[in-house]
Amino acid sequence: MAQSPLSKPPAGDPPYVGATLQALRQAQELSLDDLSRKAGVSKSMLSQIERNQANPTVAVVWRLANALGVGVAELLTGQRAAAPALVTVPAHATPSLKSPDGKCELRILGPIELAGQFEWYELTVQPGGRLESEAHEPGSREHLTVLGGTLEVRAGNDSSRLKHGETARYAVDMPHAIANPGKTVASALLIVLHTA
Repeated sequence: MAQSPLSKPPAGDPPYVGATLQALRQAQELSLDDLSRKAGVSKSMLSQIERNQANPTVAVVWRLANALGVGVAELLTGQRAAAPALVTVPAHATPSLKSPDGKCELRILGPIELAGQFEWYELTVQPGGRLESEAHEPGSREHLTVLGGTLEVRAGNDSSRLKHGETARYAVDMPHAIANPGKTVASALLIVLHTA
């Protein structure tokens, strides 16, 4: 006799993930075909899992969780893991980007899930270094606070030279650049606010 989607497995049996899988799939408005393509799991297998007629292997659970953007534990239990109150990112785990000439480095301080909305960076510019950027979305702005040295900011036809402690707020829906005209390394905090 088939188990109902909401029934619990007998003690000692693997968990039924059918109801959770179906709820997550429907919440994301995915058809069985969509999820099949996204996860690399056959449509017939997905249908059997959702009806609790088959229990997926660990590899299949992992593929489904990744395709749905949830943790494996959430797929197995139906409960989202509580986010920790505090997360510490070690210095060596902070990703960074360098300009083609190697004279500018951006350490990415913001979480990846906010990329494209709100980003913040620690910027280091060697003497003579220049960080050129193309226009961002209409209405986007940057906020640059110099922590050490001197930086020159250009947005469109406007430019300003900043020294320690000064902040520039400027439109970035046009070509813009940050340069170090000084003889010492400059550092700054750079915030990018994208429009919705």
